[in-house]
Parts: sequence; structure tokens; C-alpha cells
Amino acid sequence: MSTLSDNLDRCLGERIRAEREVRGWSLTDLSERAAVSRAMIHKVERGESSPTAALLGRLCAAFSISISTLMARAEGQSGRVSRAEGRPVWVDPETGYRREQISPPSDMPLDVVAVELPVGARVAYGADNFTFVRQMIWVLAGDLTFHEGATVHTLAAGDCLALGAPADCLYENRGDVPCRYTVLVVRPG
Repeated sequence: MSTLSDNLDRCLGERIRAEREVRGWSLTDLSERAAVSRAMIHKVERGESSPTAALLGRLCAAFSISISTLMARAEGQSGRVSRAEGRPVWVDPETGYRREQISPPSDMPLDVVAVELPVGARVAYGADNFTFVRQMIWVLAGDLTFHEGATVHTLAAGDCLALGAPADCLYENRGDVPCRYTVLVVRPG
């Protein structure tokens, strides 16, 4: 695995700008749709600030794309094989949440993502992040407390949860070891 933090931040910024421009949106348009300040979006687009998972969630919801789609486009992956030694790893600067796109880009409507959530970390996403995808979470190691709206799921290694209707969600590691899990994201065809 290669951590390409600065390069990935620059590529993410360029991709966010491209997504905004292809829609004909100004910074103000995106700011209003994502409920993120113009200044923050501008800093991210220029690669001057590393976006948090929550910020990426808001921007992707505004674009009606999954975070996996945005990351794959930013990483510029190609080919049908995704090699372990070449995959970029993105780390949320706020929580230490680590995200790795496992599946190669394809025309299939699904993505496989590996995540490591540090001890004590909490990552929240609004319901609008789930309106255009379906997801399953498979815990590989540690424990995950997953808040799906008002429902709280306590998941241990080996457990797999199929998410229900779109709801505000919170991924939380209350355990004493990092939690590793895989997310299967299915986009409507």
C-alpha cells in the first residue's frame, strides 16, 4: 500500500473542481448545495487543505455520487486488476480513518472499500450520502458501533450488516483496538 497523502489531496481537489465545473456550478452553487463554506471548498480544490471524511460526504452528496466514485476518479485508476502494492490509501486528517479502494474501476455498479477506524474515532455521514447507493458493512477485526438513524448496531469481527433506507449514519470505534471493515457499495444500474 502506498500513502500518497499530498498527491491524493491535490488529485481530490482537482477532481472536486472538475465535478463542479462539469455541472456548470460556481463555488457558491456547490457551497449552498453541500452546506460547506466557499472558502473551504476553494482551499480543497487548490490542494491547500486535506478534506475530512465528513466534508467529502457532503460534497459527494451534492454531486449525487458515492465517495468511492469520487476517489476512483481522483486516483485515476485504470485496468481490471487492483494490485495491493499500488493502491493509494486516503487518511482523514481529523479522525485518522483510513480508506483504501479495493475494487478496480469497472462498468459494474459496485465498489469494494477497505476501512480502518482507529480507537475512539467517529465518522458521521448524512442520509443524503445513502440516497443513491446501497451498502453492506463486513467487520473483519475489532468492533464497530454503527448508528443508522435511531438504530444502533454493535458489530463484531465476522458480522455483516446490510444498510436499510437512507438515514444519518455514524461509524464509531468504542473498542480498544482498531476496527477493520469492508464496505460493499452498490450503485443503481
